[in-house]
Amino acid sequence: MMRRLLFSNNISRQIGTRMTSTASQKLSGKVAIVTASTDGIGYAIAERLGQDGAKVVVSSRKQKNVDAAIEKLRAKNLDVYGTVCHVGKKEDRASLIQQTLDRYGGIDIMVSNAAVNPFFGPILNCSEDQWDKIFELNVKATFMMIKETVPHIQNRGGGSIVVVSSIAGFTPFPMLGPYSVSKTALLGLIKALVPQLSTMNIRINGLAPGIIDTYFSKALTSNEAVAKSMLASVPLNRFGQPPECAGIVSFLSSDDASYITGETMMVTGGIQARL
Repeated sequence: MMRRLLFSNNISRQIGTRMTSTASQKLSGKVAIVTASTDGIGYAIAERLGQDGAKVVVSSRKQKNVDAAIEKLRAKNLDVYGTVCHVGKKEDRASLIQQTLDRYGGIDIMVSNAAVNPFFGPILNCSEDQWDKIFELNVKATFMMIKETVPHIQNRGGGSIVVVSSIAGFTPFPMLGPYSVSKTALLGLIKALVPQLSTMNIRINGLAPGIIDTYFSKALTSNEAVAKSMLASVPLNRFGQPPECAGIVSFLSSDDASYITGETMMVTGGIQARL
């Protein structure tokens, strides 16, 4: 396991160097909101959007996390702003949107990354409260964030929305059943929104990460037996790193993807999974 972690850390350093050296300005002039973006995949997405020229608003439920992320991103000369936002709270969503408008004058890109998973075990052991919390945050709050952001993206003449789902939305993880079902719901939400959003010149796509080495996935990656079992299904034989999810989001948010909507891009290291 130590050898795997050292290998992953080395890969992470290589990826970070490569992303910095190859970043373009294809998102110049764009304003992006990324929810749950002070660490892990969300942070990597915010960083990449900023490197590619966007002005980025990051958010988290804790002020100290927002402050730490902003300090790191600004140290890289990125134009970023941050605020506290619990996406399950209407007033927090409204504040996030309004602060973005006040700071940057509009919204072109919205990346919905916020999710929770308070349950680990056989799906029938999930309590009603745990089930409600998962769907309240992962599905309802995602929809509401999209609904409340769309008018502002439309005011800019169109833009892009990216919803972070998961490979578990295609092939449920055995001990993460409720979380997996919530991510499957997001695949349907993306498809359901395409017809109406298309009339507004707004594209919506999804990202389905595989097993990415983050704090959020530690239940899978930190247990040696579970990690070994998981890696057996990954042709690249390693867990992914957050920056490896970021480039595809920047692509989907750019004019390079102007004829792509309703799709969910998988970043899985080769794991085969489709509905």
